[in-house]
Amino acid sequence: MIGDAPVKPHYWASAKRTLARCDPVLGGIIRAHPRVRLRSRGDPFQTLARSIVGQQISVKAADSVWGRLVAVAPAMTPEAILRVRRNRLAGAGLSQRKVEYIRDLAAHFKGGTIHPHRWPGMDDESVIEELVAVRGIGRWTAEMFLIFNLLRPDVLPVDDLGLRKAVSLHYRSGEPIGAGELRAFGEAWAPFRSVATWYLWRSLDPVPVEY
Repeated sequence: MIGDAPVKPHYWASAKRTLARCDPVLGGIIRAHPRVRLRSRGDPFQTLARSIVGQQISVKAADSVWGRLVAVAPAMTPEAILRVRRNRLAGAGLSQRKVEYIRDLAAHFKGGTIHPHRWPGMDDESVIEELVAVRGIGRWTAEMFLIFNLLRPDVLPVDDLGLRKAVSLHYRSGEPIGAGELRAFGEAWAPFRSVATWYLWRSLDPVPVEY
């Protein structure tokens, strides 16, 4: 899936129909957003690098930092990142910790200690296990990779604050929901929990994020 053209999931139309049938609330959200869908641009390194850049900052701020990062490393490959001096990476708006994370990610790709060519054939938990060995990549970031890069259909990121907020708003009259409760609640959306998650995000922010 390497390349510049956005890729859309083959299962999207079927998932929409299935979710709308089993969940009237979700069906209403899906109908309210008829012309948007999850897309992946397919480059594993860039997807993970963007996820690191976006940690703990707003989407707008992350887009700004990413633009400056691309300006100092236009190829945006592991080799390109490793050639850029640390102070120039920091000058693009990365914290010192994120500089270390981006460089560690690049070193893993360049050194072959992670295996993106194998990921399409691996199950979700195996991919997560490999990714969390990289500094700065926790389970949430790995789950975002599964959704936005590998386009896995059945990921439920129970620690995602946006998903929790949307479920609280639409299903619990604003009452908070914890990770365990959300995991049980989301079983009704299987095998399309990624799609349910994506539309619940849209209910809070209609502009899709693309990694």
